[in-house]
Amino acid sequence: MKKFLIFLLAIVTVGVLSACTTGEDAGEPADETETESPEEGVEEEAEEGVEEASGEKVLRLNNSIEPTSLDPSIGFDAVSWDPLNNLMEGLTRLDEDHVAGPGVAEDWDISDDGLTYTFYLRQEANWSNGDPVVAEDFVFAWKYMLNPETGSPAAFLGYFIEGAEAYNAGEGSADDVGVTAVDDKTLEVTLEAPTGFFLDVLTNPAFFPINHQVAEENPDWHTEADTFVANGPFLLESWDHDVEMVFAKNPEYWDAGAVQLDKVHFAMVNDTNTQYQMFESGELDTASIPPELSDQLIDGDNVFIGPYGGLEFYRLNVTAEPFQNKKIRQAFSYAVNRDDIAQYIVKNGVEPAYGFISPGFTSPTGEDFRDVNGDLVSYDPELAQQLLAEGMAEEGYDELPDITLSYNTSDTNKAVAEALQDMFLESLGVEVSIENQEWGVFVEAQQNLELQLSRSSFINDYNDPVNFLESFITDSYMNRTGFSSAEYDELIEKGKSEVDPETRWEYLYEAEKMLADEMIAIPIRYYNTVVLEAEGVSGILRHPVGYFDLKYADKQ
Repeated sequence: MKKFLIFLLAIVTVGVLSACTTGEDAGEPADETETESPEEGVEEEAEEGVEEASGEKVLRLNNSIEPTSLDPSIGFDAVSWDPLNNLMEGLTRLDEDHVAGPGVAEDWDISDDGLTYTFYLRQEANWSNGDPVVAEDFVFAWKYMLNPETGSPAAFLGYFIEGAEAYNAGEGSADDVGVTAVDDKTLEVTLEAPTGFFLDVLTNPAFFPINHQVAEENPDWHTEADTFVANGPFLLESWDHDVEMVFAKNPEYWDAGAVQLDKVHFAMVNDTNTQYQMFESGELDTASIPPELSDQLIDGDNVFIGPYGGLEFYRLNVTAEPFQNKKIRQAFSYAVNRDDIAQYIVKNGVEPAYGFISPGFTSPTGEDFRDVNGDLVSYDPELAQQLLAEGMAEEGYDELPDITLSYNTSDTNKAVAEALQDMFLESLGVEVSIENQEWGVFVEAQQNLELQLSRSSFINDYNDPVNFLESFITDSYMNRTGFSSAEYDELIEKGKSEVDPETRWEYLYEAEKMLADEMIAIPIRYYNTVVLEAEGVSGILRHPVGYFDLKYADKQ
């Protein structure tokens, strides 16, 4: 679900995979290069003086790079989610406790069988151009997302809805999708099976509405500030591509009285040291901590530290030599010293990952998923060498084929990749080449199974473990490993549709154990949120599931 951020550099920042799924990627945090010039910095300082003189409250943040897209169906990564989550609003919205609460929908009914949801939209919900937000805007947006011609990476999130998967696969009709505008302010949704976490799923930006009248007249409405229509706390005032976005308070938002900020400026700087220097000089109000300054800054009074549901990991391409062999895949995992990567490279209090599901998911029995399933991978150089020898013998290798480790460009990603390169040499005696690629090139190559061993990250799209685990079902957009297992697919299907909560989680426990045994992905570390905040900044909601909310943010 491909669908649960990053402000995300390899240390988590307010601005930077997934989900995701990712982006992330669904979940994958995208990283790029620094784009701001010295001249632009000078212009910003001058502009800031004008704003302060006028008494406006202006928050300055960093989005790392240009959003992939501000089309909710296409921008399926953290660098798109953070802007989208503040420009738009879905039926439900994560509240201060990170729980799905009312958004555009002020209330809803759920049928006794758990299959039909009826949402009642707020009468006062409007678009930034003054149009009312109507049920047809959701019908249009969701069917657009599911239309196979759209090519939305988020479409799989809609498969909980009746007829959605068949339509997206080109085997059904849009008319069969269980989404109906009963009237302008009533939306009815029919599910394939009871889904207890459906309200959480709807908080993901992929389910935001689209003004159907605007989109029908101009399919490129989302590409420029002067055509963009918002229904959230802010509107898009200006957009200097690859340089900066400026948001302004949206007077048409139904809860505009709760919005304290007048404007938000998003820079696009992907170097951790540069963005920290901008924070120090007052050009940014928040920043991530460069790893080399972690010991010095991490305990400061101006540091926010919080949970962030997600995982950094490396995918193994099972269709490419030598990783078609399970024992060789396992050997590379046992060769990784995750403690060292977390403590000495990424720093900032991150936790090494000995499983795939990050801590923080509470089971129906009140236990943490991670505690129940325990450590599923470990650092064991001797076992790594044994498995490598056995795997090579099975494949008839006298020596391994050349191996290239690939990562998307960022300073922290480079440091982790170099550490892995050293660990594989030290523990396995295997020389691995490393290469970096810019995000767009990297994600396309990964999706096309052109990479052998490649970095990934996943930020949870909603609050359920199945979100990550379903990434590896056969033919999933998020799979990107070539792995296919009918047994695993069945576990995930049961983990989504089983009505009994405890039984459903048992399927999810088994699915994670199977991932660890097959070792199609090497977990590295769990994400957290570590952010420096300037004095006077308050009210930023940083949700563990992958995006932040500026609705209640303030700056004194």
